[in-house]
Amino acid sequence: MNLFKRRKKIDTDISKLPTHIAFIMDGNGRWATSRGMPRTMGHKEGVNAMKRVVRTCYDFGIKVVSFFVFSVENWKRPQGEIDYIFNLAKEFSSDVNEEYKEKSVKLVTMGDLSKLPIDTQENIQKIKDDTFKNDKMIVNLAINYGGRDDIVNAVQKIINDKVIEPSKELISKYLYSSELPDPDMVIRSSGEQRLSNFMLYQMAYSEIYFIKKHWPDFNKGTVEDIIEEYQKRNRRYGGLV
Repeated sequence: MNLFKRRKKIDTDISKLPTHIAFIMDGNGRWATSRGMPRTMGHKEGVNAMKRVVRTCYDFGIKVVSFFVFSVENWKRPQGEIDYIFNLAKEFSSDVNEEYKEKSVKLVTMGDLSKLPIDTQENIQKIKDDTFKNDKMIVNLAINYGGRDDIVNAVQKIINDKVIEPSKELISKYLYSSELPDPDMVIRSSGEQRLSNFMLYQMAYSEIYFIKKHWPDFNKGTVEDIIEEYQKRNRRYGGLV
């Protein structure tokens, strides 16, 4: 299946598109249990939702999309569910590799991948290597990631480098997301209204949009609604304009 099949775009102001949309994917388990399915089926459908969202964002010309795949707190979940999520990450990396190479999509990651199963690490590293030079769009996966850990790691690197006068800009360069623009809009699905330790430094001025729909139900219409909502916002960055 071609993830990037073209579709008719909604009437939108292309000069006011977000550069970077970040997604906190919530509600996979609730989506599944509400349908009498095991929670793992929710995660499987959540991966399909990721593919739909990437396809639609690509079609709009969004340059960066980030997905909170697995947090440092998610290790508290049952081991069987954790293993299933990592296997899905491995399969996702293999499934989209050819598409991303064809469409010049680059895959990057945030977080400490060293704790993941070796085969999952290898599959993710392969697509990262294969798409390293691609420049049409960036798909960023946050795996074994925490916003506070990100900041602590950055501070430790700054100390190790013996930086005398750190600045806001310099700290950004030491974060996992150093090569990415900060998110213009952060989306959380499933009606929960919290940030859950995701990109805390990076989203200082991000627009935040909480959506009641569970993540597996996200589709191109949801992305259209997100972009329309973004274009209604007036980003003042602390000013009055």
